[in-house]
Formats: sequence, structure tokens, C-alpha cells
Amino acid sequence: MKIFAVGMNYIQHNKELDGTLYKPEEPVIFTKADSALLKDSKPFFLPDELGRIDYETELVVRICRLGKSIPQRFAHRYYDAVTVGIDFTARDLQNKLRAEGKPWELCKGFDGSAAIGEWVSVEKFRDIQSIHFHLDINGNTVQEGCSSDMLFKVDEIIAYISQWFTLKTGDILYTGTPAGVGPVHIDDHLTGWLEDRKVLEFNVK
Repeated sequence: MKIFAVGMNYIQHNKELDGTLYKPEEPVIFTKADSALLKDSKPFFLPDELGRIDYETELVVRICRLGKSIPQRFAHRYYDAVTVGIDFTARDLQNKLRAEGKPWELCKGFDGSAAIGEWVSVEKFRDIQSIHFHLDINGNTVQEGCSSDMLFKVDEIIAYISQWFTLKTGDILYTGTPAGVGPVHIDDHLTGWLEDRKVLEFNVK
């Protein structure tokens, strides 16, 4: 099982990250190790040695069939469910790695850094590019997004990734985070929502 993720896919998040509105020329793709997956409401253990850890709330897509070099017009056939996930990011380390021009895996792919919620069939939604989602921490909404604001749409991303990687059933795609990221702390209670459906819930320890 492979975990793909997209960086800088919401223009307002790009502004909060780098101070300017911009769209990358191509999707910014990185991966996480399978040991990063955090599911079944298990707690997230804050890794003290990595400094500040930020939540990044994202729409996550589940790949449902084998595919390589998928044309964009057929990409919708290759996923069957969505949920809300958290791409936990070691922000201090990421800033250091970006400044040095180094890969992101250390700040993005550590154990437990890919929290994931309950899958919901895409058939429950009119359009995958019009899904609202949000994150609550301790009962307060801290981040909201809508997939309509993605710079690169789900089908575009799948077509792009499949040029290099063979997609397989069970692979997971984190599609990017909107503006509003921030730090998590011990004893925080996180809940993630697709529209009005709670699909993700866990504690920080």
C-alpha cells in the first residue's frame, strides 16, 4: 500500500506557507511510509524530538483498481471512496529541509503522521470536486476547506501520479490542505468531518 500526498494544492495555504499566492506548474507530490498510517481512532503520540507538529486537514481518496499512465478522462474509475485525513507535519524541520533544498520525507513521513478516517463511498456525493470538510479541535472548528478550491483536481492528480507509479487497489491519496494549519498539543481531541458526517476522531498524547 502506497501513501501519496500533494503539497501546495490550495492557493490560500500557499500564501500562509510562503507569503504569496501562487500555483505550482505541476502537482507537488511526496510519499509517506506505510508505518505513517494512523487509523481506527488510535491516539497520535506527539514526537517531542521533532519540534512543532502541525495538523493539515485533507480530503483523502482511496484507489480501487490497478492502473498505470491513466488518461485524465478515465481517472474517476480508479477511486471509490473518500474520507478526511490529517497530514501531520514537523513544521520546524520542514522549513529547514525546504531552505536546504532537501526532500520532505523526514518531516512528513514519520510514524503516525497520516491519520485517516472512515471511508465514505464517492456515490454519496454529487461531485468529488464540491465536498466540504473541516477539522475540530476540542470542539472548535480550526480548519475548513472545499475540494472545489483545489489547484489540481483529483482526476488531474491521479493522471499525473500514474505516469511514474503503478496505482494499486488500496493505495491512498492525500489531496492537499487548505489554509488554517496550526499546531497540535498533548490532550487535544481531533474530529474530522465530511460535510455533516463525522468520519475521524482521535486524541493527541
